[in-house]
Amino acid sequence: VALPVPASGDRASAELATPSTAAFVSLRATAVDDFGGSLRRTVIRAFAGPASQYDETVDATKISNVVINGGSPVVLTPSGAREFTATFTATDPAGIAGGDIYLYHGSYSSPNTVLVSGQATACTTVTATTSTCRATFQVDPRLSLGKTALAFDPRSRLGTTAQAGVWQVAVRAHSQDNRSFTDRHAVARFSVLRHTKLTASATPNPVRKGNTIAVKGTLTQANWERTPYSGYPGQVVTLQFRKAGTSTYATVKNVTVDQFGEVTVKVTAPASGYWRYVFAGTSTTAPVTSSGAYVSVT
Repeated sequence: VALPVPASGDRASAELATPSTAAFVSLRATAVDDFGGSLRRTVIRAFAGPASQYDETVDATKISNVVINGGSPVVLTPSGAREFTATFTATDPAGIAGGDIYLYHGSYSSPNTVLVSGQATACTTVTATTSTCRATFQVDPRLSLGKTALAFDPRSRLGTTAQAGVWQVAVRAHSQDNRSFTDRHAVARFSVLRHTKLTASATPNPVRKGNTIAVKGTLTQANWERTPYSGYPGQVVTLQFRKAGTSTYATVKNVTVDQFGEVTVKVTAPASGYWRYVFAGTSTTAPVTSSGAYVSVT
């Protein structure tokens, strides 16, 4: 659409009626001076339109190999900044000029929280057509900024423990010749998990062979809102035993912790060895294994 551009002094302006069907609007401006010189500038997706936003790829730019935190979940303790990286590969026949990556929880059009790096995404040329791009994120789940968290800011946060779980990854890249780009809204997923702790203790110790011991454990999870850790009730943990002089634990039984995250199992001690509890984790909470509690059987 060609627009009239009224000018005043060294400034000019134009008004554009955004089509109701537009998800984004890209702008191109061309100027010619009195000596015949010309200049053209293009801004891809200069601003959002009223229509629903969607993935978009122009020409041959592609994205692959999106990896968050080395492929492992991001596990957050109650406080203290946690740093992790995100990488992706971008390709285009003309080469890659740059890219960007950001992370969000919820829907793309209305996210609960967005994490963005405080530094520009760095794209390193691998070949004439391929670049590897990398961004660093830093977040502290207990310090408040409000609804949106800006990563690499020591004040940033996730907001609430309800935002643990599956997150989405959005990635953009554009070519060296400025003729092609890709914008993917949900190119990958990763998990943000609450850190967990699990203890194990066994009494009496020592104990005579054939007598009963009580193996106690407590399962707690990081609380990003109130106390540092709180009991994780109703979860199943596995009691395991390893005989002294061996390297392998064997499962004894699965049990459910109580409303305080606590559990006690009474068993007959077969021999000297180590007792531990194992928690497999959930979609919002990290797995954890307690240290082994040694019991000497005489």
